[in-house]
Amino acid sequence: MESVEANIDFKLIGQRIKDARAKKGYSQQKLAEQIDVAVAYLSRIERAGTPINLKRLGQISLILDVPLEELITGIVVESENYLDKEFSDLLKECSKDKQKLIYNIARIVAGVSFI
Repeated sequence: MESVEANIDFKLIGQRIKDARAKKGYSQQKLAEQIDVAVAYLSRIERAGTPINLKRLGQISLILDVPLEELITGIVVESENYLDKEFSDLLKECSKDKQKLIYNIARIVAGVSFI
């Protein structure tokens, strides 16, 4: 049986926590104090070195005033720019050939015909 943990992208969750923390103007030290953990533990969460449990994620969500679903999935129901940042970051890491391939695959999935 496949582990559920394998389907959760802790790297993206950690990055979203880091981004939300920075946007709020919190240092790792300040957030770590608020959720009563060591700074090293929070750092590992942000770098996906350790998985985060829902209790901690909920605490972070409340403290940083970010919806829980946004930290987990990157979207909020009202969001129109679903995964824009993640796609942009991914594409920056790819060669031009891979970018073109991803673009063509996206067109196929979206049902857009080729010229």
